[in-house]
Amino acid sequence: MESTEDEQLERVNSLPDLELASTSSSPSSILTAEDSRSTTSSGEVSRTTTSSSGDIPALLVPVLVDRTLLTGEELRVAVSRSKCVGRNNKGVTWGFTSVIGRRREMEDAVAVIPGFMSRTCDHVGGCTAPGSRTSSEISPVHFFGVYDGHGGNQVAKFCAERMHEVIAQEWDRETVDGYEWQRKWETAFSIGFERADNELLEEAIAPEMVGSTAVVAILSGCQIITSNCGDSRAILCRGTETIPLTVDQKPDREDELMRIEGGGGKVINWNGARVFGVLAMSRAIGDRYLRPWIIPVPEITFMTRTDEDECLILASDGLWDVMTNEEVGEVARHLLRKRRRSISSLTDDIPPAQAVADYLTEIAYGRNSSDNISIIVVDLKAKRKRQQRQ
Repeated sequence: MESTEDEQLERVNSLPDLELASTSSSPSSILTAEDSRSTTSSGEVSRTTTSSSGDIPALLVPVLVDRTLLTGEELRVAVSRSKCVGRNNKGVTWGFTSVIGRRREMEDAVAVIPGFMSRTCDHVGGCTAPGSRTSSEISPVHFFGVYDGHGGNQVAKFCAERMHEVIAQEWDRETVDGYEWQRKWETAFSIGFERADNELLEEAIAPEMVGSTAVVAILSGCQIITSNCGDSRAILCRGTETIPLTVDQKPDREDELMRIEGGGGKVINWNGARVFGVLAMSRAIGDRYLRPWIIPVPEITFMTRTDEDECLILASDGLWDVMTNEEVGEVARHLLRKRRRSISSLTDDIPPAQAVADYLTEIAYGRNSSDNISIIVVDLKAKRKRQQRQ
């Protein structure tokens, strides 16, 4: 890039080449190919009640800790925290973009569902403040998903409209001991992804040669739980670190290659490693014609939130094909901090998270990304009382 970094950061609100059209925020946002060829949106998670501006109740989430298993230092830390991380942050803001880019068709879809579940901390699991007042309060749990379709937009669109519903249903159905909360989420995600995949067939949603990636993040006050099928990706910016929350499921990944070849399949290098020379990922929703080698089985990770967390980013490979995790993390940190310092009121500018999503989209397009580009950015830092700083 020819201009300096500061000059580029000043250009974040002006994207004439991409024609990013703003849309009004709402409690839930599901964007599919039919909604817009180029769309951005933003919203806030705050202490206020739901409104048309996108405000929703604050995050307060769970923790189940067996204190008999903790060391003295661990017990001191667990007991000393009076609120979960999300509560201390006083809310998060989010923003997203989804653009057609240089493709002829828009096959990406995104879903942002604030408060897709409301449960007490004791039920969700993984709280950093066990025994605190917040651990017994009913609190919202938030859902973010990016779906990158191939062969058509039907599967990605279906996932954006349906995936969060089946996951919530499966989580409610699963009953395990309280200290096995991670297994409950793993089961909900695994069965949820399988159900969504089966419904595609049962309801004849799409031809068997159509499929989609699915990267999903559940955000509670204390946990970031990710579930991934395919090569869309999620990262966490924590302090100066960029932490990958997912690992791309590619046909030439050692374990995936062994699984595919062990089942009689072949991985052929045709413009990159592809299953039978066709699909450049080893797991996906849909793609029935490549069973049993392409499977809808997600890989699930758990990350406990900390006060050092800056932001969560989910995106399709339209971004990751032209930027590394580290590059994306560095841009996000720099711009988030710059924007947080510059905003002097609650209403005079777009949220920093939206500015980051816009700017990353501009960079990806400028680096000749050849795919649709969809990005969700969730700002995990506490919202500053900007009105008091004027």
